[in-house]
Amino acid sequence: MPWLQPVPATMGMAGLQVAARGPSMHSAPRPLARPRQFHIHGVTQSGKVFRPSDWAERLAGAMSSFRPGGAGAGGIGAFIGYSPYCVPQVIDEVRCVLVNEALRDIEPMAWDFVMSFARDNELRVTEVCAVAEPVAPGRS
Repeated sequence: MPWLQPVPATMGMAGLQVAARGPSMHSAPRPLARPRQFHIHGVTQSGKVFRPSDWAERLAGAMSSFRPGGAGAGGIGAFIGYSPYCVPQVIDEVRCVLVNEALRDIEPMAWDFVMSFARDNELRVTEVCAVAEPVAPGRS
């Protein structure tokens, strides 16, 4: 995809980073495969820690209403928490947000907002590598 580029080996991360400019994040067709996941790292392209320190929680909080089941998933019985499509995390002492590409299918503008936030703030974005599920002994 033109809006993603390989991360240079000097950064020490395998994966992808958001390009400085590119087309709309939801304009490219996505194959009918398992949705990919991306980490938005709280480190800029120049290596500076992104501020404010609670940026990941703020971003994930803004996306908290986007859940499986859509608008009907909320209501009086709904719990307060983050969307499973946009979750704050800490990896190697760096604040990150795990973003699931399924968010694009639920609300393309929300996906665009999150990915544009990363691009506009020059944050590193890496694709999470899928790990094959282990095969039970005796099965092939």
